[in-house]
Amino acid sequence: MRSDATGLHAYLSYTDAAAAIDWLESVGFETAVRQDDEAGRVVHAELRLGQTVIMLAGADASYAVPPLKGVSTGSGLYIVTPSVDELHDRAVRSGGTSVIAPEDTAWGSRRARVLDPEGREWSFGSYTPGGDATG
Repeated sequence: MRSDATGLHAYLSYTDAAAAIDWLESVGFETAVRQDDEAGRVVHAELRLGQTVIMLAGADASYAVPPLKGVSTGSGLYIVTPSVDELHDRAVRSGGTSVIAPEDTAWGSRRARVLDPEGREWSFGSYTPGGDATG
């Protein structure tokens, strides 16, 4: 483990963390780490899709998830992928809600957006932030 490495990883709390893991696995993530307590409640999990790692756990309080206004909740997760259509379709077939169907953008990339079963926003796109705009 390098102590000088800087990275950013999302950490999410879900009312039903086990169901969230099932949904993410159906989208294409693989569970790398899962720790449950004695009652079977997910206290920590890490899921991987390519180089993307999401950490999640069961909610320890009642958190408000921002509602959808137009085509966004105002915050979300963005996954860079060449498989925008496939991830969108898997997410919707598995219980997600389509917000933006796969489309080509005016800036030369492909994108889609869904809400997961608990209402969190997930975007899939071919654009790589900080990289080539035509991704």
